[in-house]
Amino acid sequence: MPPKRTSSKRAAVDETTAAKEDKEVQAKAEEDSPLSELSGSEKEAAPKKKRAKKPPVTPLDPSVPTNKEVPEDLSSFPRPPEGCVRISAWNVAGLRASEKKGFSRYVNAEDADILVVTETKTPELSLPALDDRYEYRYWGDHVKKGHAGTAIFSKIKPLNVSKGFQASEEVTAADSEGRMITLEFENSYVVGTYVPNAGNGLKTLPEKEKWNRAFETYLRELDAKKPVIWCGDLNVVPTPTDIRNWKTNYNKSAGCTDAEINGFKAQLNPEEGSGHKRLVDVWREKHPDLEGHYTYYSYKFQCREKGIGWRLDYQVVSERLLPKVKACEIRAEISSDHVPIVLDIEGPL
Repeated sequence: MPPKRTSSKRAAVDETTAAKEDKEVQAKAEEDSPLSELSGSEKEAAPKKKRAKKPPVTPLDPSVPTNKEVPEDLSSFPRPPEGCVRISAWNVAGLRASEKKGFSRYVNAEDADILVVTETKTPELSLPALDDRYEYRYWGDHVKKGHAGTAIFSKIKPLNVSKGFQASEEVTAADSEGRMITLEFENSYVVGTYVPNAGNGLKTLPEKEKWNRAFETYLRELDAKKPVIWCGDLNVVPTPTDIRNWKTNYNKSAGCTDAEINGFKAQLNPEEGSGHKRLVDVWREKHPDLEGHYTYYSYKFQCREKGIGWRLDYQVVSERLLPKVKACEIRAEISSDHVPIVLDIEGPL
């Protein structure tokens, strides 16, 4: 069975973090207080101190936008340098719902050469913003109706197109078709994925581990032929810098377990002596120390306004492509519960 989204669970875990830490600080303060040395009667006579109010949770970086819908007056984004190809990846949490919140406004403003849309939750859908702009449109539907779904829209004609794993002992083609599409071009592969979630209570973590192993094998096979550009919702946070509340989620919440983190690291870093080459998480490579910038915010508990987020969406490239990357940006002003991540890379693909 495909894993369920865990937005509410993530949000609930994140929301309680500040409160727990507050109680710990308060208890420690009371232990250290001079009042702790007084007798019972002296304590009663002593003036009671007012408990300090907990400061509101605010974004680590106040410059990050907190809107929940695509702005009505969205302007076109600056174009990439001449000769570059722009690839955008966005989890829309249901394409029909996203269209009501401004999906087409984003498509028009970004005007990406390749647009990867994940969690479409729908079979092929006609939208003028897509139909008029992209001659090549590929839809991958999940075996279970209303779940997952991945689509890629391209201005550039690929040599070949494949959906899901064509040959895997652990993940069926039917289960993976709605989660992965690969476009082959002359000089590279573009792979769009919606990686499975480990589920509430990590109940589908074993299935996620199977996916990670199968995908690692698949990546190696592609990268041995030509460089890879891999993007989409990868459902993992590899370091504490990639999530607002690491302590309360680590090894408790989907996307933040050692099994998932190690699986992602293995996909990027082949074993020494294997003959395979490394892949790079481009956004983190370009912004090694930047905190408070995420691609996922739960709709609940005002997580967007508070900056309680996760970096779950990526642009990953074969290391030998890194010199061709001109930019990699999170479009924080665009929102569903996820936000798009954009890569500008020297062409031709």
